[in-house]
Amino acid sequence: MKISVIGATGLIGSKVVDLLQRDGHHVVAASRASGADVLTGEGLTDALAGADVLVDVTNSPSFDDDAVMDFFTRSSANLVSAAEESGVRHYVALSIVGADGLPESGYMRAKVVQEKTIAGSDVPHSIVRATQFHEFADAIVGTLEADDEVRVPDARIQPIAADDVAAEVFRAAVGSPVDGVINIGGPDKISFADLARAVLARRGADKTVVIDPQATYFGTPLDQNSLVTGDGAVLGAVRFADHH
Repeated sequence: MKISVIGATGLIGSKVVDLLQRDGHHVVAASRASGADVLTGEGLTDALAGADVLVDVTNSPSFDDDAVMDFFTRSSANLVSAAEESGVRHYVALSIVGADGLPESGYMRAKVVQEKTIAGSDVPHSIVRATQFHEFADAIVGTLEADDEVRVPDARIQPIAADDVAAEVFRAAVGSPVDGVINIGGPDKISFADLARAVLARRGADKTVVIDPQATYFGTPLDQNSLVTGDGAVLGAVRFADHH
């Protein structure tokens, strides 16, 4: 198949391109650097010409509420328009587990707009919702550090390896559209406190982990299940404890 990957130079995109190429597909690795601009629409029709599948693993360069909403509103509209014009038969997008359950998060609100734009188009689709990546654990814990303490939400998290996310996006891309959502998470659901302790131990940092009911995830309150998968989810293979 001919498969166009938009956002091909990113963490997940580069891995998906590699998996698709190794599986023998004709891959167009498109990004802003290659002339495919999702915000203006420039170059998208060329990037999708003759493509059977579009894989959308783009991400906003800014996580500010207004900027991220603008990015996903414009990018999804432009990609849907180009996909419809080019006759793409399957739109695969990467999103986040629980996105529609955290409306206080500007990033999650923007991802919901993206999902709805794709689902409302004439292009058959599959939306792969993943939990938080192993690779971002240090950054997540960093936002919770305050002097000699790490103040964490009383909630669970389900870290997943980027390789496992890329593998599921690959499987979706070479499979049939589900016209719905595929949820994928890591093999273990752990507390934010355990996540923080693991990160601190790996760094050799001597800080106290405090469970704080007022602590938030990037400014958003969580409950125990906000960021974890429910029944029927695909589970990755790599445990967070084995991530280095």
